[in-house]
Amino acid sequence: MALAIPASGCGREKEADLVTGKTLFSQKCGSCHALERAGTKGKQGPDLDEAFGPARRDGLGESTVEGVVLDQIGLVRKNSTMPADLVTGPEARAVAAYVALVAGQPGKDQGALANAGRPKVSNKPIAAKGGKLQIDADPTGALAFVTSKATAMAGPLMFVSENKASIPHNIAVKDSGGKLLGEGPDVTGGTSKFSTKVKAGKYTFVCTVPGHEEGGMKGDLTVK
Repeated sequence: MALAIPASGCGREKEADLVTGKTLFSQKCGSCHALERAGTKGKQGPDLDEAFGPARRDGLGESTVEGVVLDQIGLVRKNSTMPADLVTGPEARAVAAYVALVAGQPGKDQGALANAGRPKVSNKPIAAKGGKLQIDADPTGALAFVTSKATAMAGPLMFVSENKASIPHNIAVKDSGGKLLGEGPDVTGGTSKFSTKVKAGKYTFVCTVPGHEEGGMKGDLTVK
């Protein structure tokens, strides 16, 4: 699989960087849009495989899909939940080129594309200190916390999560049966926090923004 595809513009050919396109899509678009090959499961916007799949099977070409995606990025409808200027210029073209390559297409990304856009999540547990457990969101905006594991002692516990990205995130906790025990507010460029009491056992910390937990924004909490 080529990692760049030609795209015409201003009378000359330019190359769209597919690795950059997938990375940016995962960070900035995946929280709202599902795209199987990118591993995103957002629910606030259209599922791009469902949107383009039937037309692709009927012969719609990559260049047409790329043009449609570029228009949707650059000409955001009034009152749309999609922010204007989410990506622009060469970055917008890279995102559009990646979507055009994979939307509605079976298989898996290969080579450098296979690992593009994957957040770096630590498996080293974060331990609560002084009754406070801080688990920040991935600063790139990807659907992940900085760690997939945490530990705490039983008793009152404040959950804190800083989100530096332009995509809303929060932090919440569920018991072993999936019951929501508490959640902080959705924040963009801020801190989500709440307090609750926890007993010894196994829990899951998650982001409850629609599609984020399903996209991988969760981790295991062990309380002793």
